[in-house]
Amino acid sequence: MAIKYLLDSCALLAYVYKEIGDDIVKSILNKADKGHVALYMNKINLFEAYYDILRSEDSLQAEKFYSMMQISSVIIIDGISDAVFREAGRLKTQYRMSLADSIALGEASTLGAYVLTSDHHEFDPIEQNEEINFIWIR
Repeated sequence: MAIKYLLDSCALLAYVYKEIGDDIVKSILNKADKGHVALYMNKINLFEAYYDILRSEDSLQAEKFYSMMQISSVIIIDGISDAVFREAGRLKTQYRMSLADSIALGEASTLGAYVLTSDHHEFDPIEQNEEINFIWIR
């Protein structure tokens, strides 16, 4: 069985904007392209990245990005299962995090996936107290 990763929007944006840690994201994307790992992202978290590009650049760049993601090897989860719904609700209540972050962690927990992120501010307490594994890109 392939190792599973869940892509957080901040990690994806680091790759898009060629920020520190983009090499780690690129490496996992390449492994996913070759079928060596499974790389997931919930559409809510994809929306966060789309919104960031739309806000900081323009609609053309945001649409190019979205089109690229639709043909990428990233498995876009279009919806929220009951298990993710419940786990995200539990995590959001306990840690008072954003809705999108709670969904990302709910997905990772349900899939048994490593969270690919740079969001220490939100996720350090979770890493210390939950059985969710993180790959920090910086």
